[in-house]
Amino acid sequence: MKMVRKTAFFLTAVIAFILPLSSCSEKVSVQPVPVEEKSTNSVIGAVDFAHELDSYVPKKDTYNFYFTYKIVHPWWDAVALGMEEAQRQYLEKGITITYEYMAPEAASAEDQKDRLARVKNADYDIIGVDVADEEIISPVIDEMIDEGCKVMTFSSSDAAKGCKRIAYVGNTHNYQDGADLTQALCEKLDYKGKVAILVGSVGAPCHEDRARGAKDTLAKYPDMETVAVEYDMDSIENAYNLTLDILDKTPDLAGIICCNMSNPVGAARAITERGSDTVIVGMDHDEEALRYLNDGVIYCLGVQDCFSIGFDTLQVAVKIADGNLPGDLYPELTNEITTIIYKEDAAQMLELLYGDIL
Repeated sequence: MKMVRKTAFFLTAVIAFILPLSSCSEKVSVQPVPVEEKSTNSVIGAVDFAHELDSYVPKKDTYNFYFTYKIVHPWWDAVALGMEEAQRQYLEKGITITYEYMAPEAASAEDQKDRLARVKNADYDIIGVDVADEEIISPVIDEMIDEGCKVMTFSSSDAAKGCKRIAYVGNTHNYQDGADLTQALCEKLDYKGKVAILVGSVGAPCHEDRARGAKDTLAKYPDMETVAVEYDMDSIENAYNLTLDILDKTPDLAGIICCNMSNPVGAARAITERGSDTVIVGMDHDEEALRYLNDGVIYCLGVQDCFSIGFDTLQVAVKIADGNLPGDLYPELTNEITTIIYKEDAAQMLELLYGDIL
C-alpha cells in the first residue's frame, strides 16, 4: 500500500519537467525542435507543464483531501506531480492544502471499496476516486453522496454513467484512444493479420473502454482477426508472460494492442526475446516503452497529459469543497488530451520527461 500525505512545498521548474521515474538530478534544457524535424504528432504540447491557478478565490485557508487510485504505479506518480504544483501555487496565495494519495500494490475494486468505507466519515473536504471498477465503485460513490460526502472522480477512469459523483477530471475519450491506436495498427498492417489485445485490469473503465474501441475498429476490417483478449492486471510481468503464451499459440501474430502503461513494456520484452516482428501499439510514457518506441519495437504510443490531470484535479477539488457545483466555475467533465507519438518523437519525449538524451 502506498500512502503519501502532502503538505505544500517549493517545486523548482526542473522538477516540473522530470517525472518521478527519472534518475537525473541535473537541470535539463529542452530545446525546441525545428519544424521540419517534427512529426505530425509532435511531443510539443503533449504534456503541458505551464499551469497557473485561475482567478477563483478559495473560501478557506486550509483544505484536507483524500484521493484513492487504482494501483501504485509510475503513471499516478506523474499525476501527483501536477497536484504538487497546484498545491505549491495555493501556498503562495496563503492557502494550505494537505491530501492523502493512496492505492494498493495490486489493482482491486474490493480494496478501493474498503478504503472508501473507512474514510467516508473522516474529516476530508473532498474524496477523489480513480474508479477501479465502475460496476462495483459507482454505487459506493452514490451512497457516499447521499450521506453528505463530497466525491469527485479523477485520473483515467470516471464512474458509470448516471453516477452522482460531482465532477470528473481526466481522460474522457478512452474509447477513442483505443480506436485511434488500433486504426494506426491496421494501417501499418495494410488492414490484414492476426492481432491480440492486452486490456489491463478487469472492470477498469479506461482499460475496458480502450479495448472496446480497439474491438470496434478491428471489426471494420474483414481481414483483421482477433486471436486473443487477455487481462494483465496492469502488470509488466503478466503482460510479458501473456504475450509469450499468445506467440506460442499464434507464431504469425501480426499485432498487439496494449491498453495501459504496463503492457506495452511487457509485450515489447516478449517480442524482443522471441525475435518477432509483431507490431505493438499502446499507451503512455513509461521510459522503457519510449526506448522501445525509439528502437522501432513499439510502433506508436498514446501519451496522456498526466501533469495537467493532477493540476486540474486539485483546482477543481477546491471549488467543490467550497460548495460550488459544475457550471461557470468548472465543468462537470474536465477533459485532458492524449497525443499519439511515433519513433521520430521518442528521443524528444525521453528528454522532456526523463532528461535522457539519446
